[in-house]
Amino acid sequence: MLTIGSNINEMRIDGNLKALRSDLVTFLGFGLTAAEITVHGLDAIRNGRLDVKRTKEIAAIMNDYPLCYSAHAPNPLNLMERDNLELHREVFHASLEFCAQTGIDVIVYHPGRYLPEEEFAINSRIDIGSDEKIRLLEQEATLLREAADAFPGIVIAMENARPYLHHSPYCYAEIPSGLKSQVEAINRKNVRITMDFGHLHLSARYYGFDAVEEMRSLSPLIAHCHVHDNFGASVNYSEKIQTHLIPFGKGDAHMPVGWGNIPFEEYLMEMIDEFDGILICELRGRYFDHTGESVRNLGVILHTVGVGTKLAELSVT
Repeated sequence: MLTIGSNINEMRIDGNLKALRSDLVTFLGFGLTAAEITVHGLDAIRNGRLDVKRTKEIAAIMNDYPLCYSAHAPNPLNLMERDNLELHREVFHASLEFCAQTGIDVIVYHPGRYLPEEEFAINSRIDIGSDEKIRLLEQEATLLREAADAFPGIVIAMENARPYLHHSPYCYAEIPSGLKSQVEAINRKNVRITMDFGHLHLSARYYGFDAVEEMRSLSPLIAHCHVHDNFGASVNYSEKIQTHLIPFGKGDAHMPVGWGNIPFEEYLMEMIDEFDGILICELRGRYFDHTGESVRNLGVILHTVGVGTKLAELSVT
């Protein structure tokens, strides 16, 4: 039986532990059985150091609810960092320590970026040589091996990336086969893949690859999933306002399942038989009230492909 949950949106709770508790209560009301905790949304890490007292407070809240939990490391974390690598390493290890202290056994990590999104506004399209790319890939692989060995009970699930107009390829993980190669090169049992269905759909449209074939190829390595919807149209990094993008079907919308045109059934059929993890409906905060609808729609799709789920009766229509 698969477990379906949703994310605790970091901008929605903005470090407020009362909001965390409220969202977890609401998740139970929606019929969810899992939640993804965003470490960066809870102020658990400050300047590379874990706040142990606050982590205990968070753990106490989590333990009050019968949910399975995953975690998401801070989005800006980049193990291809050039100027301040040690701080990024410290943030990563603090994120893993957060998991160890709260009993979470899988954490989502955004793979290294040759050009960080934070620099898009001041840098043009990525233009580095193949030797430098190889060096950065090995730098990341070395740090991930170190972390995987230090925390053998925690699965580091590397997420496939979304593309951006003008700045892609800023990250090797935009192409699923590139992510697969890096995971295989790291060669640790607890380094696996988070399959983000929305990012896969965008990348397939942007690069022209067959998403079903890529899903089939990555299937044995997938340990975790982010499931959300969009229309497959990539945008420039500067295009952020959802109310401007949605009318045109643009961007990494993170909408409820069923609101876009992602062929979830086709994708799921390629990986679900080998999958034994959590399916997280990773929605933007603006869709919080539709979380139950997204989970219900995903449950129907899973039933169609012959898979049962751990899902309470939904109280939301």
